[in-house]
Parts: sequence; C-alpha cells; structure tokens
Amino acid sequence: MSPPLQGIRVVELAGLAPAPFAGLLLADYGASVLRIDRPHISAHSSNPSLPTADLLTRHKNSIAVNLKSQDGRALLEAILAKVDVLLDPFRPGVLESLALSPDGLLQKNPRMIIARLTGFRRDGPYASMAGHDINYLAVSGVLSQLGRVQEPPYAPANILADFAGGGLMCAVGILLALFQRTTSGKGQVVENNMVDGASYLASMMRYASKTSLWNRPRGQNLLDGGCPWYDVYQCKDGAYIAVGALEPRFFRRLIQGLGLCETELLAQREDRASWPAMKHMFKLRFLERSRHEWEMIFAGSDACCTPVLDQQELEDQGYEQKLPVNLYASPGIAVDHNQAWTSAGLGPGTGGLETLDQWFGWRLGRDLKVIGESLVKIDTARL
Repeated sequence: MSPPLQGIRVVELAGLAPAPFAGLLLADYGASVLRIDRPHISAHSSNPSLPTADLLTRHKNSIAVNLKSQDGRALLEAILAKVDVLLDPFRPGVLESLALSPDGLLQKNPRMIIARLTGFRRDGPYASMAGHDINYLAVSGVLSQLGRVQEPPYAPANILADFAGGGLMCAVGILLALFQRTTSGKGQVVENNMVDGASYLASMMRYASKTSLWNRPRGQNLLDGGCPWYDVYQCKDGAYIAVGALEPRFFRRLIQGLGLCETELLAQREDRASWPAMKHMFKLRFLERSRHEWEMIFAGSDACCTPVLDQQELEDQGYEQKLPVNLYASPGIAVDHNQAWTSAGLGPGTGGLETLDQWFGWRLGRDLKVIGESLVKIDTARL
C-alpha cells in the first residue's frame, strides 16, 4: 500500500529546526512537502543554488518567493488555495503583516490546516520576545528539574523544546486536524508552542515532584542522576556505560556483574543516605575495565547496562536508521542509507517547479515566471 500521507500537499514556510522537523515527519510518511524560500539569485536557474542551513529536507522540494511583494504573495495565495497544510514557523503577527491572515486563507480554502508553531505562548509576558529551546524550557519549569546536584540546570541540547515539544507536537496537531477533517470536511488553525509542548512532555516529572519519586532538589532523585543504579559511568578507556537497573531483580544482576557484595548492597538499596557512597563504589569499579570488557560481562543479561555509543560508531557499524513508527499495512518511506547520516540539504528553488507541475499542472513560461529572483504566477486572464 501507499504511505499513509500520500496525496497530502504541505507548504512549509522556510524556518529552522522545529517546523522543518514537523515537515520532515510528514514527508517521511508520504506527504508532498514544498518549502517556500526567500528569493535567491540562483533559484529556478541553470545554476542550482547552494543548500540553506536547514538540514531537515529529506523528500522535500523548494521554490523561491518574495513574500514582501504583491506578486509573490499572489503566487503563495494561489498555491494555498489548493493544498492541505500550511506550516507557519514565524513569530506571532508575521503572517498577518504579510496580508496572509489565517481567517482570510481559510475563507479561500476551508479545508486547509494552518499549523502555527511558536516558541513562547501567543499570550503572556514572553509573547513578543525572541527565544530558543533553552528559554522555552526555562519558563516551562522543565529546565529547573534537569542537571546535576549543586550545578546549574542543564539543557539537553535543543531536543526537548525545539523537536519534541515543538516539531513533533506540531505534527501531531496536524494529524489530529487531518483526522477531524475526514468527518467535518473542514480545516482549522492548529496552534502549538514549545513552552506548552515541553511542559506536556514533562507531565510525569511535574506530578512526581509532589511524591517521593522526585521531591528532592535537582540531581538527588531517582531518575535525574541522584540514584547510583540510574546513571552514566566512565570506563577505563574513557568511554561510558549507561546503567538503568531500576527494579530489584535488575539491580541484583548489575551487582553480580560488577562483582560486588550482593547481600550488603541489596540491603542498602532503599537507604538514600548510602547512595553517595554506593555511587562512588560503582564509579571506581567501572574504571577498572574498558567499555568493551563491561559490554561482554553484561551482554545478554538483564542488568540494564549498555554502552554509550556515539554517532560515528553507529555509522561505522552500518547501523540502520529507521522511521519512528512502522505501519505494517501502509509504511512510510524507508530512510535510504545515504540519507541516514548526512543531509544533502535543499537549495532555494530546487525541485519546486516539478512539485507545482505535479500538484496543479503549472509550468514555467506558461503559468509561472521568474521576476527579480522570485517565482511569480502569470496572470493568464490578462493574456
């Protein structure tokens, strides 16, 4: 069968990280995604333009359009009148400043889903402010719970807010709206912000902070680095082992593999006062062997002990990158090995003319032309 989103047309206004990630997920499951880039001197010419900084471009195409010009906006409006999804990555008010308000767009295409992804909430004290993943985590309350004891809060790169709370949640919203459209026949505006997205992801952490599971200061709880049997340890060769032996039976296997006194440590397991000394003991023991040696000791066991592999190791081993969800009857588009580790990127204007031909039968010279580095629609009514 075809991928589940085959036939869905998506227009992605060019941005970085969260919105392109939402577009990538849709494209990987069969949607046709057209990115709208800014004008570029080489776009739609015989000299292909260099890729932009956006790396999340698999299965996407691009056209270059000057949205500050009336002709550019007219082209975009003509496209949006016939598509299923618009991905808006801009700060509040930008679409409206371009005379592309969601209300007006939905009047022309009532079936369209307009996904609006922002960092902060659209209301409140931060609405008009610039920010990045770390800022959204900060005001969501999540950042305060991440990090080592007696150290500042630590943001885990830009995974939580940008990608999980932003791009992924945005894609979920789009899919929900597409599903609802099957019964209502109507599209709608889907609003998503990374503060609420990150906060929702941390629901368990927030609830747990009212219980003994997570009611201690940062870095002193079961899952945040405070627990000796849920942490990362350095090995003799400088590499690392991840330990997650939460349940007693797994903890027993861990102790056995480490060659430590099982009876003594099992008795101390629930005594939090013993955790610092136990962690120090584990630290010294892991330093006695290389990561590979520990891998061999714990291979096939339920000690919940695994190597911390870096991306280059995985690539060298031929690790197969797969889509996050496998639909047996209608799978997504498999990740080609050449696209698994390196992004070819996407230059402004690359492949977009072919997409417009497939969508609408529009062709350069007959329906479209390039003016001042921007693609525009030919007004056939005046010909």
